[in-house]
Amino acid sequence: MKVLVIEDNDTMREGMVQILKKLGVDVLQAQDGESGLKLLEGQTAELVVTDYRMAGLNGLQVLQKARAVDPAVQVMIITAYGSIDLAVQAMQEGATDFITKPFSHDEFRMRIKKILDDIRQNEKISRLSEENVYLRQELEQRFNFGEIIGSSAKMKALFRTLEKVAKTDSSVIIYGESGTGKELVARAIHKSSQRAERPFVRVNCGALAEGIIESELFGHEKGAFTGAIRQKKGRFELADSGTIFLDEIGDLPLTTQVKLLRVLQEHELERVGGEATIHVDVRIVAATNRDLEKLMDEKKFRSDLYYRLHIIPVYLPPLRERREDIPALGKYFLKRVGGEIGSPELSFSDDAIEALCTYHWPGNVRELENIVERCAVLAENDLICSSDIPLLQTKNPGGTVESDVYDLNNMLFRAEKSAIQRALKKASGVKAEAARLLGIKTSALYYKLEKFDLL
Repeated sequence: MKVLVIEDNDTMREGMVQILKKLGVDVLQAQDGESGLKLLEGQTAELVVTDYRMAGLNGLQVLQKARAVDPAVQVMIITAYGSIDLAVQAMQEGATDFITKPFSHDEFRMRIKKILDDIRQNEKISRLSEENVYLRQELEQRFNFGEIIGSSAKMKALFRTLEKVAKTDSSVIIYGESGTGKELVARAIHKSSQRAERPFVRVNCGALAEGIIESELFGHEKGAFTGAIRQKKGRFELADSGTIFLDEIGDLPLTTQVKLLRVLQEHELERVGGEATIHVDVRIVAATNRDLEKLMDEKKFRSDLYYRLHIIPVYLPPLRERREDIPALGKYFLKRVGGEIGSPELSFSDDAIEALCTYHWPGNVRELENIVERCAVLAENDLICSSDIPLLQTKNPGGTVESDVYDLNNMLFRAEKSAIQRALKKASGVKAEAARLLGIKTSALYYKLEKFDLL
């Protein structure tokens, strides 16, 4: 907490500074309004205590200009020329309090303490609100697969590995192609661990702009950068005592990799723009669809971070390597979607199941889920045949099934995803602004980000 005192009387200013220091706050001080505002532009203060009658700018002008610099700053005005009219004007301009000279040390201390307590309470409420929004969004996320499904030999081996991994607190890195279900595996590890009742916090390292990723991971202090109007906890603090899932870890900038390494080694961090060291107890589960060893050779991924994360590697097979699981997965998705759209009797014909098993699924389980949902929505009968599966209509001369380039649903899917990616880039990763650019609600954007795996 920091307070700026602007008072042209040296004796009085020093007296107020001493009282403030005894209250445990950092104090900035200035003899006039101009120099005080310069201090406020260079540093962040939660409260400004300013005399009204001074050479140059008066107290009301200081109030107006201080609020222009930081709309959240609180201002107390002190004057020996107290009047009802001046008090009313000060309050109308946004002053927090108004006190008339002469006043006792006890009165000043009491009034200041109340303002500081209110500031702390408001910041606490604001932080809790931010945390609740994040956690609510997390709870509202629809899992891509509902549960891990598979009876193939590779999946049985994976289940045995997960059972062992979940019992430890060791760092885990999950390797797998896009759409194979890396997040689902991370959640399974968390839910089967001793941290199951604690937070599970996810971060898509590839979806965050480089300029904001450190703020998202480690948090920031008020005034740390333009737009940082209040203190914010990062994802690591939100995940304290639980698990943090760092998806697409291979996309993490090198500068951020250094700070992540420190969290892994020392279990502590500093918020952006802050000096206080914060201890966190977090289990890290990372995931990537990239070759981290190749990135190390290219000097794009730190070797020390790689070895810290690579304590327990988990390899998630692509769908084409466990085709025997496709019928169960397809039926599961169809039953779930059918229930959601009011068509619980939907089923696949034998030739449809055969077609699904023949396709090479470059988008893995996520692509299968999307195709099943499309079939369910567009189905004209309860029985879905191979001819009803739009992506499987054409084959190349070699016999490999490929998508129909004229499929309208596919084209719309790609266009919508591209528009969202461009909006996020334009908004520097700020989701509320991206939603505004797209002309949709922020809640709708979060749904689409999940749908297109952009979170």
